[in-house]
Amino acid sequence: MRSLTFLILIICSFQAHANASDELDALLQQHWDWFLEQSPETRTYRGETRGNDRWNNNSSEAIEQRYKQRAAFLDTLEEIDRNSLNAEQQLNYDMFLRLLSLRQQRQDLGLHLMAMNMRTGPHTRYTISAYTRFETAEDYRMWLARMSAIPSYLQQQQALLDEGIARKRVQPKVVIQRIPPQLDQMLETETEANPFFKPFLTMPASIDKEEADKLRAEAMTVIETVVNPAYQNFRDYVANVYLPACNPEPGIGSLPDGKDMYKFLAKQFTTTDLSPTEIHEIGKSEVARILGEMNQVIDEVGFDGDIQAFNEFLRTDPQFYYETPEALYEAYLAVSKRLDPELVQLFGKLPRMPYGVTPIPEQIAPNTTTAYYQQPANNGTRAGYYYVNLHRPEVRPKYEMEVLSVHEAVPGHHLQIALAQELEGIPPFRTASRVTAFTEGWGLYSERLGYQMGLYQDPYSRYGQLVYDMWRAVRLVVDTGIHYFGWSRERAIAYFKAHAAKSEADIVNEIDRYIGWPGQALAYKIGQLKILELRAEAEKALGADFDIRSFHDELLGAGAIPLDALERRMDRWLARQLAAAPSAG
Repeated sequence: MRSLTFLILIICSFQAHANASDELDALLQQHWDWFLEQSPETRTYRGETRGNDRWNNNSSEAIEQRYKQRAAFLDTLEEIDRNSLNAEQQLNYDMFLRLLSLRQQRQDLGLHLMAMNMRTGPHTRYTISAYTRFETAEDYRMWLARMSAIPSYLQQQQALLDEGIARKRVQPKVVIQRIPPQLDQMLETETEANPFFKPFLTMPASIDKEEADKLRAEAMTVIETVVNPAYQNFRDYVANVYLPACNPEPGIGSLPDGKDMYKFLAKQFTTTDLSPTEIHEIGKSEVARILGEMNQVIDEVGFDGDIQAFNEFLRTDPQFYYETPEALYEAYLAVSKRLDPELVQLFGKLPRMPYGVTPIPEQIAPNTTTAYYQQPANNGTRAGYYYVNLHRPEVRPKYEMEVLSVHEAVPGHHLQIALAQELEGIPPFRTASRVTAFTEGWGLYSERLGYQMGLYQDPYSRYGQLVYDMWRAVRLVVDTGIHYFGWSRERAIAYFKAHAAKSEADIVNEIDRYIGWPGQALAYKIGQLKILELRAEAEKALGADFDIRSFHDELLGAGAIPLDALERRMDRWLARQLAAAPSAG
């Protein structure tokens, strides 16, 4: 009788697990289909063509409706018995709960009203063309339709900014004052040089010449009569209405309830419960540690002077810079070609998708960072791209090129993101996950892998790696300083300049980036430190049995996940490795 009861319990437990798992799978699919329908721009980024004639609907009515629908998804999720799920499904459950909850909280706090900054926003919508498929005449007609919808899109954005003014959810003036000149540059160019026209400059030969000429002519008309007038109105609004209403202080903490907003952002971006004060102290500790390593390199090269003098030497000596954008670009290409052959010693699994190196568009190059990465299309129709800044090569140091390439290309962002996109057996929202602490933590961790890849042979390149590590440590100090402790922009710039050898142009752009994107800069160093901690634990526990390829494959094998989930995953891997190690027998 007891065995029969036990059997019934097992069957019931199995059925409960199956039911809960099926319910979760169905909910995740329902949400994903809804999300893609709500976001045609996401479809574009994924390499699809459906929806390429539309922008996301950001009217107040649509935003409120999405809020209600997410609440409904959360209610349904709470009805699913998490304890009946296996470990992988529990991770799906937890990440889905986190995703929806964060989006609801961001809207509650009004953060969606202050998403525009100098690097991204309505003024940079043309950049989506780099993700858009242009293979047929219909693809170009869809781009024409999307361009024609710019006026209504900008009106929606203006309404959000108006609401931000009313709710005191506005960006700092120092960030927004950069936007009118960016728009002026676009509006003052010839039509054929307008970034919205760029797709028409290289049309496929498969499109009939007469039709191609007709499409180009229509594009010029749309830009001149629809796009440019709409952007002129938006530019005037930003300059004359929004900018005067912006925050005179640089930190989000100066807004009503601003410090609570920053605590939320710190938690969101780091996926930890670390307080801004704790993060600030971690940053200062890392700054001190890296400073010691930098001084060792300074002694090695025999420089006569302190670190500030050495950094100034690096910023100003012509030997560390290329004279032309063309020479700088060729050097980036050469560095990237050296990386790929070295990956096999560190990874058992490599992505199928390749990447390319391309210049940052000149319209945004003066106001953005040294480089960034553009992910591949999920459906394989577009490779990944490592974008490099060629504006003013005299401020782009040679000694940064290796460490920057490792971070943005391989084994950094491209390898991690492409592998995640190629994962099988997990829901789409997971393969598309961009948990910043993981993705940027991995990018920063990858910079140290350059040593194992044969890079940084020159002491100045080694110093460049330390500069980049210091850069991310400084971020912890200045981001919390600006947004939580009330630092001025000038104090943050001075702190950055005193501790890192980056050029002053880069430093100013970086500080303004942190001002306009509070909390995001915290993710890099916090994520890196967690990965380094997990690796150190595994190396200590396994000794000679530690396999770096197996460690990296496991670390990247679930895509981008929160740091607490990563720790649990790697603990399970370590337990399996210890059980299977020769010494265990």
